[in-house]
Amino acid sequence: MATSNECCSVQLIDGDGSFNDTGIESFIKEVKLHECGLSYAVVSIMGPQSSGKSTLLNNLFYTNFREMDAFKGRSQTTKGIWMAKCAGIEPCTIVMDLEGTDGRERGEDDTAFEKQSALFALAVSDIVLINMWCHDIGREQAANKPLLKTVFQVMMRLFSPRKTTLMFVIRDKTRTPLENLEPVLREDIQKIWDSVPKPQAHKETPLSEFFNVEVVALSSYEEKEEQFKEQVANLRQRFNHSIAPGGLAGDRRGVVPASGFSFSAQQIWKVIKENKDLDLPAHKVMVATVRCEEIANEKFTGFTANENWCLLEEAVQSGPVAGFGKKLNSILCTSLSEYDAEATYFDEGVRSAKRKQLEEKLLQLVQPAYLSMLGHLRSGTLEKFKEAFEEALNGGEGFSLAARNCTQSYMALFDERCTDANVELANWDCSKVRDKLCRDIDTHVASVRAAKLLELTSSYEAKLNEALAGPVEAFLDGANNETWPSIKKLLQRETVSAVSGLSSALSGFEMDAKDKEKMLTSLLDYARGVVEAKAREEAGRVLIRMKDRFSTLFSHDSDSMPRVWTGKEDIRAITKTARSASLKLLSVMAAIRLDDDVDNIENTLTSALVDTKSNAAVADKSITTFDPLASSSWEQVLPAKTLITPVQCKSLWRQFRAETEYSVTQAISAQEASRRNNNWMPPPWAIVALVVLGFNEFMTLLRNPLYLGVLFVGYLTVKALWVQLNISGEFQHGVLPGLLSISTKFLPTVMNLLTKLAEQGQSPATNNPQTNSGATAFKSFQNGSSSSNTSSSASSGVTASGNDIDYSSPPKED
Repeated sequence: MATSNECCSVQLIDGDGSFNDTGIESFIKEVKLHECGLSYAVVSIMGPQSSGKSTLLNNLFYTNFREMDAFKGRSQTTKGIWMAKCAGIEPCTIVMDLEGTDGRERGEDDTAFEKQSALFALAVSDIVLINMWCHDIGREQAANKPLLKTVFQVMMRLFSPRKTTLMFVIRDKTRTPLENLEPVLREDIQKIWDSVPKPQAHKETPLSEFFNVEVVALSSYEEKEEQFKEQVANLRQRFNHSIAPGGLAGDRRGVVPASGFSFSAQQIWKVIKENKDLDLPAHKVMVATVRCEEIANEKFTGFTANENWCLLEEAVQSGPVAGFGKKLNSILCTSLSEYDAEATYFDEGVRSAKRKQLEEKLLQLVQPAYLSMLGHLRSGTLEKFKEAFEEALNGGEGFSLAARNCTQSYMALFDERCTDANVELANWDCSKVRDKLCRDIDTHVASVRAAKLLELTSSYEAKLNEALAGPVEAFLDGANNETWPSIKKLLQRETVSAVSGLSSALSGFEMDAKDKEKMLTSLLDYARGVVEAKAREEAGRVLIRMKDRFSTLFSHDSDSMPRVWTGKEDIRAITKTARSASLKLLSVMAAIRLDDDVDNIENTLTSALVDTKSNAAVADKSITTFDPLASSSWEQVLPAKTLITPVQCKSLWRQFRAETEYSVTQAISAQEASRRNNNWMPPPWAIVALVVLGFNEFMTLLRNPLYLGVLFVGYLTVKALWVQLNISGEFQHGVLPGLLSISTKFLPTVMNLLTKLAEQGQSPATNNPQTNSGATAFKSFQNGSSSSNTSSSASSGVTASGNDIDYSSPPKED
């Protein structure tokens, strides 16, 4: 083994065809190839002897292969196959220099070795450089065309085909442009490919499936060395990252990991060396084993690439395929028939075993598609079952009958489609998928059944809630002796109707009697719960209801008209009636009375809260009086039916009395104010006394007209003051408030009248000054009277407000 800087080379196969296994192991360790994984490339070169192969490799990859000395004559330089590591190229690239063909040193044995070495190079290389002279293009025996023909044929039969790049290097390029040389060369290569017999699976396979063909041209090394080196430098760039996508070997296949390269190359050469004519081993069983396995692999590969299978596999991924079983069975039988035809002359035992293996591999390959098909059938059948089942239910068919009919119909449909999808070659059982479909259908039926029952129950519960909630609230709002009997009748009527309707609706479900009875009982409990919940809700607002009832009865008369407290009403009796009605409401709301039980809640509340005189009498006799409301429960009433406890009733009544006391006080105050307003005139006896005692004065006025004039003027003045001060309005709120209000307005009103008179006196006299003056003065009084109405009203409002706050009569206890 020779080394130089980064370059390291070794003779892999000597001239006698011996494989240097120790040398290659040392080489691999030296270049650390085993660490590369799949990131390495193998390049080899073949071509005529003395065509400059080693020179090209040394210039292209910086290797140190032995070159021919032109001054010593043309002779064989490279013997066997040499291997070296390319310097400065990534990833790690191994190059093999093959012994030249057509050499005189080997003589007639040259063809055998060149076929073996060429086949070896194609089997292990990613890129094969074929060195050829420019003037040999178009010649039948040039460019190794017979060798390529043999290699093409055997490559497909003996080894798994790999994607190899064939780079034809045209040496000593003439003036003919490469654009004209390349088509001729490619045409020759295509003809060789077309003439090679191919297995059935590769009859139509193009050359590009196995080989990438590249053509480059180089100038003469001896005549144009500088140009040659420049072209080689450019070509070297193409070998950097050659295995990357888009590189020279970017689409290679079947790469052996670097750690197994040595063993793989050794075994390949062994097979090639033992079959000098490139035939398979002579031993019958070994031939059958290798060839049948190769054929089986070819058929398996061909099956995976089969267009019909690919289309069928793609179609079954998206949905069910009609006639799936027949189509798949036909494709499988075709592949197996082709295997039988090609392997018919090999050992029967081996042939049958490999056929069975092929069949198992094919069935294993297609089974996922079959399972996908069954999955689509199951899901499709389930969806159609759901649609049909829903349609049957919407059409009014009974639930159980619809479920039974649809299940039978669509399970039969599934069985029919499974038969259509069945593959004759496979003994696959679809019972698990069928059982899964049965479970899915049962689960769906159960879920729909639960949803329908819930929907029915919710529907009747909603109807009961609507039928009971509003009327119960109205009954409790107008609580009286007939409230709970009416609620009880309403509850019985509505529950009977709801239970009857639900029972009829459940008949289509074919339910067990026990479950049906449970649902009906649950509906009855729900109805009772609605009434009790509404009663508890209203019990929470009982104080508001009591105050509303008290206000209605106390503030309105029997004709529902607002009361006007004129002094004739019996406030005590009205108050007692309103409070008794409110207490009646409290007693009705204290407990739930949906059963026939009797209680004495009303009597207890009446005796404890209303009959105060009898209670006071009893208290006088005994200091320790028993309080019937000092308890948390009612006699003869269960705690679950209690809405308001006795203690709560007592507290509510105390709060009710406190909050309604103001209304009673206001009524008493309004009544006393009305009485005072009606008594502002002097009593009749005083009027008679004034007439009798003032008779003489009245006669004096009649005898002296001057007094009448003075009296008339005084009357006008008093009248003006009366209007200005709004005396009648002020005394409506009482004598004392009226006097206070008039006293605050008297002086401003007098000053206003005097100002008006002064203004009228200063105005120019007309034809009748006295008359005009008097009329104007009287008109002025009237205007003053009108203008002062607003201030009088405001003043009276303040006075009335003060009267209401400070001078109302104290309330009287009932």
